Amino acid sequence: MPTHPKKIIDAHCHIGEIPPWKYYDLEHPVKPTVYDFPDTKSFLKGHMEEFKVERALVMSNYGVPVHELSFDLNEVVMDAATSNDRILAAIWVSFLPRNAEMTRKALKLAGESRVVALKTTFLLGGNPDPNSWDEETTALADECFDLCEKHDLMFHFHTSPGGNSDFGNFVPLVEKYGKRCKIYLVHMGGGVSGHIKLVPKFLEWVQQGYKVYTDTSWAVGFGARWLLTEIERTGVGGDRVFFGSDEPWSDFDSEYWKLNGVRGISQELKDNVFWRNFETVYDGRG
Repeated sequence: MPTHPKKIIDAHCHIGEIPPWKYYDLEHPVKPTVYDFPDTKSFLKGHMEEFKVERALVMSNYGVPVHELSFDLNEVVMDAATSNDRILAAIWVSFLPRNAEMTRKALKLAGESRVVALKTTFLLGGNPDPNSWDEETTALADECFDLCEKHDLMFHFHTSPGGNSDFGNFVPLVEKYGKRCKIYLVHMGGGVSGHIKLVPKFLEWVQQGYKVYTDTSWAVGFGARWLLTEIERTGVGGDRVFFGSDEPWSDFDSEYWKLNGVRGISQELKDNVFWRNFETVYDGRG
């Protein structure tokens, strides 16, 4: 039976309450996550204490097509990070011109000591491929990346197979900005096709000097096993993978065991993923 790591740090989880929603034209609003963490107290008790998480990086909860909501939750994120020294903050931003004012307001937090990352998604519109951007989108994206570089922030991007968030659309973004800034591709592609596209390219990017990172949240079946096996086989990328629960949109126990249960992988690599990489990247920032 695989042993438990000495400690666990969650590099990707969400805080803040979002309302039920009529997803996919359902007849009635639903809350698929069942619960969320409206504030710091509920997050500490329901997530960190419940699962014995030593530290965490939190970001706005999202999942309903109300752009303003995730920006508003930056306040909850900052409250958590500034009131508890076990929590760090990722600030919600957007490349969409319609969100320019809210993004620029959010970017004013980029220099705060507890802020170590930015987060965005293209599920609410737009495309990560810089070749698809107009001048206004490009200018806003450049502002975000400029501050990432200035303050040594990680930039989290949601990935999922198909649609705008497909891994293929991120390739030109990584190759444009990824040697300047740390780019974190959440969910390692998000599904079967995403994993198959990402793993070889990810390891190639690391070797080429791109500052790319990922986590195994949402990874299906073979995904985490393949990534960790390739890292052990090649000796490349062991410092670029984090444990992220994606709570409340995933399930902590399943995310934990898909990593700790991988056979034939050294405990050293598992410790890197579960906590050491987080400390190296975030505590060692310039």
